[in-house]
Amino acid sequence: MYDDLAAWYHLIFENWDASIARQAAVLGPLIKAACGQSRLRILDAACGIGTQAIGLAMRGHTVVGSDLSEAAVARAREECLARKLVVPFYAADLRDVSGVPGGPFDAVVVADNALAHLASEDDLRRAAASAARQLVHGGILLATVRDYDMLVRERPSFQGPTFYLDSGRRRIVHQVWDWTSERRYTTHLYITRETAAGWESRHFSSEFHAVPRAMVTEALIGAGFSSVRWIEPAEIGYYQPVVLARLPITVC
Repeated sequence: MYDDLAAWYHLIFENWDASIARQAAVLGPLIKAACGQSRLRILDAACGIGTQAIGLAMRGHTVVGSDLSEAAVARAREECLARKLVVPFYAADLRDVSGVPGGPFDAVVVADNALAHLASEDDLRRAAASAARQLVHGGILLATVRDYDMLVRERPSFQGPTFYLDSGRRRIVHQVWDWTSERRYTTHLYITRETAAGWESRHFSSEFHAVPRAMVTEALIGAGFSSVRWIEPAEIGYYQPVVLARLPITVC
């Protein structure tokens, strides 16, 4: 999905640049407060086209990005170059980021519901353990994920539609969800735009694992994180629940 979506991903947002700034304004202070430092080394381990990596770099942090989608990584490089930001990007599987250079990091970020692409509990454990190995003692992992404890009860069949205007022309974004089991669903993302030549529509599809919070918490604790905290959207004004986990500080 994300190789195909890379060129169009910004159209999910009403204004991608505004969303970059808005997300960084929430996540940046949260990471800074958790780490207790003003300038941090951050690995964005599910960077996509750079939504979080760009915003955090613009706030003065040293950021490295990685993602399984090579097309998304290429787009992220282009976007940083256009903004005169120095952010190295690498293609890497979230389950094994050991080959991503630049560590150890003060924080690893896994945003935009990326954990739901991990198909099994074992995949989740592997990702948590790999992130932990990239962190300094006392480092943190911050992930954002849909509230699947609620969603598996409601089993929504669609999201949106959301209507935007681009210089007077309409854009419609919506999703259709096909639930294949209690905790598995396929998302069909549609981006429909009004152009000078008429209407055009693009379709992107991917499978998701409606991962419960307890499974995420258990994977993080199993990877050596000593504290795990869930932060609700209403508490910080973010669009998804945030999980914040910290490695213990080793005293010699």
